[in-house]
Amino acid sequence: MAAVTLSGVARHAGVSLATASRVLNGSDRRPAEKIAERVRAAALELGYVPNAQAQALARSSTGLVGLVVHDISDPYFSSIARGVQHAARGYNRQVLLASTDPSETAEWDAVSAFASHRTDAIILAGSRKVAPEPDLERELVRYEKNGGRVVTVGGSPGAGITLPVGNYDGAMALVAKLISQGRNRFAILAGPEGLNTARDRVAGFAAALEAAHLAPAAVIVSEFTREGGYDAAQQCWEQLGGERGVCLLAVNDVMAIGAIAGLRSIGVAVPADALVTGFDDIPTLRDYCPGLTTVRLPLELIGENAAHLAFSQGGGNPGVITGEIILRESTETPS
Repeated sequence: MAAVTLSGVARHAGVSLATASRVLNGSDRRPAEKIAERVRAAALELGYVPNAQAQALARSSTGLVGLVVHDISDPYFSSIARGVQHAARGYNRQVLLASTDPSETAEWDAVSAFASHRTDAIILAGSRKVAPEPDLERELVRYEKNGGRVVTVGGSPGAGITLPVGNYDGAMALVAKLISQGRNRFAILAGPEGLNTARDRVAGFAAALEAAHLAPAAVIVSEFTREGGYDAAQQCWEQLGGERGVCLLAVNDVMAIGAIAGLRSIGVAVPADALVTGFDDIPTLRDYCPGLTTVRLPLELIGENAAHLAFSQGGGNPGVITGEIILRESTETPS
């Protein structure tokens, strides 16, 4: 059975093709409501499905926003995505999601696909790389020149608006709080050296230690994942010769969860033998024991703010998203 066409709807409603298009494709030039209602009734009766490309042409907008994350299974990114989705509904926009893999071109591929689909905006939620990414930067600049909006959470890729996150300050505040409670031995589970988020958090940890005339007992570089934390914690414990009471500062919660599991697998208990902290306060932490000391970021609010920046007319200079220190059992000294 052939698909119902717009011209068929126009004939059924007794109007011109142009009039039917104005009603069903959302043009600003609308006919009288009585005529518009007749067109909508004809479309419903015939089972007409509007052409999204035609609607976008009529409105000069696709009503779509592209969201790029590194791993949607990571609660950090899924929480931000939830915030973007919630805010986008208020602007009558739909979210297209791309979860990139570790390949060098994955993010560029996602941005290029969103640009070709004429999304109204692109939000990059994954941590930016320290090294420049010329191909990605060129693609985003080209997209902006064609009328798209670009918003980046964290460091800028050279285009659009950046929503700054207080990773450095949050890391400093966490270590300063622990030092004020008598902790004086720390190791850093650093994550990848090439990501801005990991680098900024490590720099914050190091700055707080230096201010207290302390030095990290060890710095272990690993992946920004649970598996990375698992391996890093075991390597750290071996490097420290099983020294008890050291606080392992993981650069995100997922790594911290992996670190606790990695220590447990070799018979090291948290917090009895080692202390562990994270960063982000992802929603799934409530299911883990011991409770994880961390820096709470308002992840859904980050997503909402990114969407507001993407769709609001002014843009402006967004303020830094700050974190809150949350102390839990993973850093409690056993009595």
